[in-house]
Amino acid sequence: MKCPAIFPNEYERLMALSSYGLDDEQMLKSLDPVVHIASRMFDMPVAAVNMIGSDHVFFAASVGVGEVDMRRDVSFCAHAITQNNVMVVPDATLDERFHDNPLVTGDANLRFYAGVPLFSPNGLALGALCVIDDRPHADFSQEDRQRLLELAKMASDRLELRRIEVATERTRPPFEEYAGSSSTPVIWFDEHLQIIEWNQAAAASHGYALHDKKALQFDLLLPELERATFRELIEQAIEVGSLDQIDIPIEANGLRKDGSEFRFGFALFGWRDAGHMRFEAILKDLTSQQREEEELRQQANIDGLTGLANRGKFYRSVEEVLLSPAPATVLMIDLDGFKDVNDTLGHTLGDAILREVANRLQQLAGDNDVVARIGGDEFAILLASVVDSHSAMQRADAMISAIAQPITIDGNEVRVAASCGVALAPTQAQEALELVGNADLALFKAKSSGRGRVFMFVPALRMEAIARRLYGLELHRAVDKGEFILFYQPQISMADGSITGAEALIRWHHPERGILSPAAFLPALEGGPLAATVGSWILNEACAQAAYWRRSGAPRFRIGVNLFGAQFRVGDLVAEVMETLMRHGLPAEALELEVTENIVLDNDDIVLGILQRLHEQGVGIAFDDFGTGYASLSLLKTYPLSRIKIDQSFVRGILISKRDASVIRAIIDMAKSFELETIAEGIETEAEYKYLRNEKCDEGQGYLFGKPMTALQFELLLGIGSSVNAIA
Repeated sequence: MKCPAIFPNEYERLMALSSYGLDDEQMLKSLDPVVHIASRMFDMPVAAVNMIGSDHVFFAASVGVGEVDMRRDVSFCAHAITQNNVMVVPDATLDERFHDNPLVTGDANLRFYAGVPLFSPNGLALGALCVIDDRPHADFSQEDRQRLLELAKMASDRLELRRIEVATERTRPPFEEYAGSSSTPVIWFDEHLQIIEWNQAAAASHGYALHDKKALQFDLLLPELERATFRELIEQAIEVGSLDQIDIPIEANGLRKDGSEFRFGFALFGWRDAGHMRFEAILKDLTSQQREEEELRQQANIDGLTGLANRGKFYRSVEEVLLSPAPATVLMIDLDGFKDVNDTLGHTLGDAILREVANRLQQLAGDNDVVARIGGDEFAILLASVVDSHSAMQRADAMISAIAQPITIDGNEVRVAASCGVALAPTQAQEALELVGNADLALFKAKSSGRGRVFMFVPALRMEAIARRLYGLELHRAVDKGEFILFYQPQISMADGSITGAEALIRWHHPERGILSPAAFLPALEGGPLAATVGSWILNEACAQAAYWRRSGAPRFRIGVNLFGAQFRVGDLVAEVMETLMRHGLPAEALELEVTENIVLDNDDIVLGILQRLHEQGVGIAFDDFGTGYASLSLLKTYPLSRIKIDQSFVRGILISKRDASVIRAIIDMAKSFELETIAEGIETEAEYKYLRNEKCDEGQGYLFGKPMTALQFELLLGIGSSVNAIA
């Protein structure tokens, strides 16, 4: 766990914090609307204004917060105040600063955090406005960051009002020094309600000039119906000599010189001066604030990019329909490969595509339907009164077909496909979360079946999801109990058939289900918190085995190891690889790390830097499944590769498909022009082998040469311990 930094001017910062008169026991009511708006706007269970003390933190306002560890060392907000902008942690379990933080590993189960620092007028960090969830969020957009910044400005205004109030109670400097130039309206008046002093902000808020104070009493700034009540309040304060036990409204109506009324926030303080009571009123015109809050309420329901309902509005709409109760259908739609569109055509064009998709969905929706954008490229539709599966599938097919039609933007014709999941109520669910969840499971099935598919929810999908979750839980036991093992698939020289190395492939020796292939558990492993840990184990185990084989008669043996995306985000991968090689006495060229296009594109700059450093150390870098992705060709120009692995989907078709044969020929020629080696995967027949050898492919891998096998079986293939040696 990484502890937050302590400021060089920490003493000055703490002194500034003390000027707000807040402590562990005291909440600031004026901040309550801010945190409630934040919670609703971002559909997060927790929102807070968190102040950072010397060794602990405390809330000035909060919603949804239970019992939590309030030490500064574990506080996310204590990290946020060291920055000048929004700090976003999409998944705390994957962040090196927080993955082992007690707030993450303990009962709080903190997964997502977004916070904006709050500063004193002279720029000293006080605390942060934050939103928190127990689920990760990769879809917290730039627009969401801007909204959180706007809410932080509202919180800062209310904190500044609090500072002025506290300063008023603690000391009484001359009015000009105290509030003369303040942008906050401040008025001093006496026991007879005669205005003694006011600043330009106060005079202007009521439509007067500064010199008008001589002819004004404070109650004349209030509507006539409210004056008697206010005079009674002042008389009561004069009688007891204090405002401490008097109930003072926090808002009031004001009367301008032209007779118009407005609403203002109101704070009243009193003190004794030469035996007489003096009063101070601090005002804040709420007109613009109420307008801002109304706009924020709108933003809490509307997606800013498309004008559709947002996630929060959609869920509330589904809840309302099902509480009626009324029949309904939910469609979950996700654009296929939209990240590639953004990466290649740019976010401006990508946003225009999203707006056009939203427009097409809206045109196909009925008057009582709700169309929402609930994520980056994910949409949801609530179809009112659609209860039979045939009608639901027809509507879904129509929407998917509409999305698939060409989109022309700025002279560019673009096509996008979409997948859709469908779920019905009340036959398949009676509650909103269950109905949306069922549609999401159907969407997952549709996307895993290919592009442009529509799938209707069936109960078996939930059983599959439960199985995936159980696998996720069991993976922790598998790591602790050492249930993972490595199999090895030989890689051979196409020129002479000799074994050049092997790819290390993980298997799970499950105590009840036997040996499980990666397809059964890899999705759960890659998407969970154990990926980096298991990746480190694979690297160490494979290198240890390779070192043994090189010492035992295969001196030029090369081991291929697949990397998880998480290994690039956790720890120092370069240092780990080099330390592992040194520990087992392996030269760098004995190791080849395999990466897929998804890993490269998800963390472009990070991955590029790490791979360049590894390549400079002599470690081989292989691009796996080449030719199946969208941006493979462009990546060859920038990434430090040593080998291209030709995907088996092309190899299977080389003898029957001219296109596949042309693709392979082009890949091999291109690799040679980049001075890269090639290895073809999935070779199963002699004919495929001979064809690829004639095309000058360097190496091959597939069942023709050997299936993935245990280390002991692989040793027999190598002939280690006998007079035969398969590696020259």
